[in-house]
Amino acid sequence: MTAAPPTARPAPARTAVARTAPARTAVAALVGALLLLLLPGVSSARAAAPAPPPMNDGFGLTRVGAVTGSATNFVLTVTTPQVAGEHTIRILLPDDYADRPDRRYPVLYFLHGASDNPANPGLAYPALTAARSMITVIPDGGLRGWYTDWQDSGTAAGAQNWQTFHLDQVVPFVDANLRTLTDRKHRAVGGLSMGGFGALHYAQARPELFGQVLTMSGANDLSADEMVIRGAVVGTLTNAGTVLCAPSGGQPCGFDFGPTVSSDAIFGTPYPVFNADWRWNAADPTAHAGLLAGTGIAVYTGNGNGNPAGMEFWAEGTAKRFTDRLTALGIPHRYVDYGNGAGWGPACDGGHSYGCWAQDLVDYVPRLEAAFAA
Repeated sequence: MTAAPPTARPAPARTAVARTAPARTAVAALVGALLLLLLPGVSSARAAAPAPPPMNDGFGLTRVGAVTGSATNFVLTVTTPQVAGEHTIRILLPDDYADRPDRRYPVLYFLHGASDNPANPGLAYPALTAARSMITVIPDGGLRGWYTDWQDSGTAAGAQNWQTFHLDQVVPFVDANLRTLTDRKHRAVGGLSMGGFGALHYAQARPELFGQVLTMSGANDLSADEMVIRGAVVGTLTNAGTVLCAPSGGQPCGFDFGPTVSSDAIFGTPYPVFNADWRWNAADPTAHAGLLAGTGIAVYTGNGNGNPAGMEFWAEGTAKRFTDRLTALGIPHRYVDYGNGAGWGPACDGGHSYGCWAQDLVDYVPRLEAAFAA
């Protein structure tokens, strides 16, 4: 403490005021509280901060830990016997969700790419959080789950039944806990990169669930005509890219996809020898494009600036093959190839990148909301 100057003297009058101030404050507070009680519709209690809606266990999902985030952008964690480990689910609600208990909303299931996780706040793209009339659900798809029930369930990765987790557990879990519209007309599935494949795969596997499908820079063709795409899938299984990870620092590396497993773990052998690759062909979205008749389809891609060293160069090839097949079948679709990204948003470079996907969603989300409302 700092001592008072030697010449300082106590002021009796001021001391008296100081002694009576607490009493005056108490009286004022009591009077204020009584006045509040007399005024209709006024409560002395402070309004609680809005919280996310309760999300109860069910359909094989068990919640663990606390829900984090806001009332309209939150993440919960679940476990399921279908997929080893714990799995996050990000949910984005319209701003008026809590204020409109009489209203139900359509839902977009948005599937992320390899080496990502819904806990990443970047997956709450601005166009998704700005949506006014729909719910967005971003479920964990694993670092390399490929939105499929794996052929080999006995690998070091443990249970990997991602398709069962999403379609038979997450979808009914969301419908049971949120005010959703549950017909296919009001449910969409979309994704980017690995998630673009997943969106097409799910829309083809369960057409009764999804009336709209979106693929952005997706792995849209798994046939032997796109062996580079098959190689990318195999690379995530065998962890071939970990040689590019820094050996020090303990930081996560985008090329480390978890325990190394066989190249055959998901779809069996990727090599078209004696037609042994039939499971890859069975899961190929382009080969089964006809299953999407009657579904709203949107395809977005860049050209990777024509550089084969970039993933977007190959994604463009699969987008062209897929949309050519749709055209041949007479199936309507929206196809946007923004090339090198010039004019496609302020941060799009034509590559396999956040800036381009953000602009894809700026273009797509209003169209989806309009389709839901039609």
